[in-house]
Formats: sequence, C-alpha cells, structure tokens
Amino acid sequence: MPLRVGTSGWNYPTGKGTWNGIFYPFPEDRQRGFDELAFYAERFNVVEVNSTFYGQPRATVALGWARRTPASFEFTVKLFQKFTHPGMTSDKAAVSQADVDAFKGGIDPLAAAGKLGPILAQFPSSFHRTPEAVAYLEWLMRTFANYTLAVELRHASWSDTAAETRALLGGGHATWVQIDEPKFESSVRQDLAVTGSDLLYLRFHGRNAAQWWDHDQAEDRYNYYYSATELAPIVSKVRQAQLAAKKAYLLLNNHFSAQAVANATTLKKMLDEPVTAPMPAEFLERFPDLAGIPTLPRARLL
Repeated sequence: MPLRVGTSGWNYPTGKGTWNGIFYPFPEDRQRGFDELAFYAERFNVVEVNSTFYGQPRATVALGWARRTPASFEFTVKLFQKFTHPGMTSDKAAVSQADVDAFKGGIDPLAAAGKLGPILAQFPSSFHRTPEAVAYLEWLMRTFANYTLAVELRHASWSDTAAETRALLGGGHATWVQIDEPKFESSVRQDLAVTGSDLLYLRFHGRNAAQWWDHDQAEDRYNYYYSATELAPIVSKVRQAQLAAKKAYLLLNNHFSAQAVANATTLKKMLDEPVTAPMPAEFLERFPDLAGIPTLPRARLL
C-alpha cells in the first residue's frame, strides 16, 4: 500500500513553538541558500500545505514547490478558508466561480508535475449537519470532482449519522478525514475505520484538551507529543488499511516545537518505513526516544 507520512506545514519560523534551532538551523546559522522545504522533503514524502487556507494558492509559488522537491514527493493542499470558514474572511458572500478558478489555477503546477495529493476541505466544529450543509458539500464535491477530495468534519452531528455521512461522501467520491484530537461533548466520534473508501487520510491534532479552547496563543493548542503507546493502536489501524490495499496519508499537526516532525518519524519507524536521512543533533537531543536514527551534526546543516 502506498504510505505517505508527513506534517501539516513545514515553515514555523516564529513563536514559542518555532522549529528553528530544533529541526532547522537558526537563521543566523544558515548557509546562504538553505531551503527548508528541500531539507524537509529529504526526510518525508508528503506535506500538507497550510498557507493555501489563508490565501488563494499562486501558480508561481506552487511551481517553485514542485521544482524544489523530489519527483516522488506529494503536496496535499488545504482549501482556501472562504470555501470552509466564510466567517473568517472579510467577504462573506457565497463562493464564486472566480474563487474556484483561482484555487484550481493556483495548484495546477503541482498537478502538472504529478505532485498533487488530496485537497483538504477542513471544516470547523461549528459546521453542523443540516440540509444546507449537506447541499453545500454536494456542491463542493461536484466542483472538485476531478480531484481527490478529503473532507474533515469535526462536529458530532456528522458521526451521529455516520452511515448517512459515509454515503454522502462516498457518493461524491470524497474521503472522510479521520482525526485524532481532544474529545468534547460536541466532537465528532470516529473509529479510524478503513471501509468505504480507497483512501485513508488521518490527521493528528494532538490531545491537549486543557489548551484546546483556552490558550494564550493559537499554537499552544498543538503543544502535544504522542507517546509510542498512544500511537500503537493507530498503527494497528493503518496496518489494516495496508492489508486492504488502501492508500494512506498520515499528517501530523501537533506542530509546536517540531513535535509533529518527531511523531512523524516515530510513525515511520513503527510502520517499518525507512528512516535514512540524518536528523540534526539538536533534534535528537530534544527527542531522545528517537535515539539510534542517523544524526546530522550542526556543521552539516551550514
């Protein structure tokens, strides 16, 4: 089964949870031309693009991504927030054909290079199952029918009617994203089932329930490190998907202080995926449970 393991985003240059000095060198220690994406792509075979949620993708930028990564690398791309979070944009009008065309045009270079994975439609917990929501999803699936679409639904109303939700998404040839996150009364309930789709798309948000809603900075929500014990039952589910010959994407979004990078590496090891590209010594000092994988001294980064 094709298996892709990576993180949600690759560029975290600021904040308490920066990746600088852990996975990447500090800016002042970098040799001219150091490329974070190229460095990341030597160690993982997929990344989930976050920037396209905050602004429409640009073809020139996407072309640069394609050129800076290996031929086998893939990008999963998050839909622009106007498609999924209309209240977060200044323009609260309905999505226009121009919006659709702009998104598709922006990711065309990735598709042309054979590097485009699923498009991620990440809906908020406020997106409940209603007749209007169902109709919108049907429109979205028709609109992106020529792409692989993965839909993240966070509210319990979707899992309360799980059979209907699976039928809805299956009818539109879309995948229901499986999510690992803190669970509250209104949270979607899932069992990481691998039936009903030829694709498993699993996102790890961490389990920091204490800071999920109550935090000083948004990044605090994702300050969580999975233990191998916590990952073991998930690995078992992924192995079931492998037996069913399903393609799997495992994306780690617990990005605070490069914990996503460490957990993605742990998952690769647990799933018998090769971990051959060396990691910085500082990274392995931060995550001693990864001892034994190849080490890259600081000098090699410069």
